[in-house]
Amino acid sequence: MNHIVLIGRLTRDPELRYTPNGIAVANFDLAVDRPTTNQQGERETDFIRIVAWQKQAELCANYLKKGRLVAVEGRLQIRNYETQDGQKRKSAEVVASFVQFLDKAREEAATPGGGTVENNDDLGGINLDDLPF
Repeated sequence: MNHIVLIGRLTRDPELRYTPNGIAVANFDLAVDRPTTNQQGERETDFIRIVAWQKQAELCANYLKKGRLVAVEGRLQIRNYETQDGQKRKSAEVVASFVQFLDKAREEAATPGGGTVENNDDLGGINLDDLPF
């Protein structure tokens, strides 16, 4: 079984490309904290390459930015390639089958004073008066 679930933050904006056949593919790197600390008591972080295809790729490119928190579900893929000088290399990446946006995009609205206000609504836009309990 080859199944991976990761939660982390984007280290850069997704890069969207299209194959010669017109299929969308997006790449981004995810910073994922390890669950344990090192000998100095610090958490270490792994930086994992994510590849999303088709509609999922376009959604990631349109709505994700550096720093956004996401969950990625997919499979590990190891690619072999050869550099221009003939050296053989391997690259590990996660091919995403599902990307869930876990935080809200920072929406900034202009205030009368000329500054900005971030929308930090923890309820995700839910009106408490609409809840049945």
